[in-house]
Amino acid sequence: MKRWIATGLLALGALLGAHTAVHAAGTNFPMDKAPRLTNDQAALQHGAKIFVNYCLSCHSASFVRYNRLTELGLTEKQIKENLMFTTEKVGDPMVAAISPQQAKAWFGAQPPDLSLVARSRAGHGYSGADYLYTLLRGYYRDPNRPTGWNNVVFHNIGMPHPLWELQGERKPIFEKVASHGHEAEVFKGWEQVKPGLLTPEEYDRTVADLVAYLEWMGEPVKNSRVRLGVWVMIFLGLFTVVAWRLNAAYWKDVK
Repeated sequence: MKRWIATGLLALGALLGAHTAVHAAGTNFPMDKAPRLTNDQAALQHGAKIFVNYCLSCHSASFVRYNRLTELGLTEKQIKENLMFTTEKVGDPMVAAISPQQAKAWFGAQPPDLSLVARSRAGHGYSGADYLYTLLRGYYRDPNRPTGWNNVVFHNIGMPHPLWELQGERKPIFEKVASHGHEAEVFKGWEQVKPGLLTPEEYDRTVADLVAYLEWMGEPVKNSRVRLGVWVMIFLGLFTVVAWRLNAAYWKDVK
C-alpha cells in the first residue's frame, strides 16, 4: 500500500513539475484572440496557400499529406497545380524545400515541423492559435539581430519575418512607467515605418487564415469529431428519457 502511495505522489510531482515548466516557458506578452475560422472552408484554403508559399520553404508539416487537403474542398488537380512545389505525388507528406544541412548552416538549427505547432504552443490563458496569431503580427525591424528582425512575443527570435512583404515594416511603441520603484517599458502600440502589400486589416485577416490552417492541420478530424459529438449527446439525451420511462414501467407494480 505504501509503495502505491509513494508511486502516486511521484507521478503527481512529475505532473506538477511538467505543468510548471510549460508555464515557465511561456510569455508575459498579452495575447490577442485569434479569430475562429476552422469551419470556414475559404479561409482554410487561403491559409493553405499562404502556408505553402511562405512557410513550407523552411518548415515541414510531415504528419500531413497533400491529398488530405481534399477535405478543405480542393480537388487533387487543384492541389497539384497550385500547392505542390516540393514533390510530384499528391500522397506525399508536406516536406520543406530546404534540406536539413542547409537549414542548419543558415539558421543554426533545423526549423521545427509545424504539423502540431498550434497545439503545442498553448499556454496559461491562451490557445496555440492565439499565440501564433499574436506572434506573426509582432515582428519589427531590429538591426542588432542577425536576421534583422525581432518579435515582441518571442524576444530575440531566430526566425526572420516570413510575411514581411505583406505586412511591411513596423516599429513598436513602448512607454516607460514606474513599477515597484523601478522603471519598466510597457508596449503601447505600433508605428508603420514602411507599408506592405496589404493593409493592416488585410494582413490581420491573412494571418488569421494561416493560423486557422495551422490549427486545422494539427487535428484535421476535429470538426467531424465535434459534429459527431453533438449527435452522440442528442442520442444519449433521448435514450436517457426512454430508459427513465422503461424503468418506471418495469417497477411501477413493485411496492
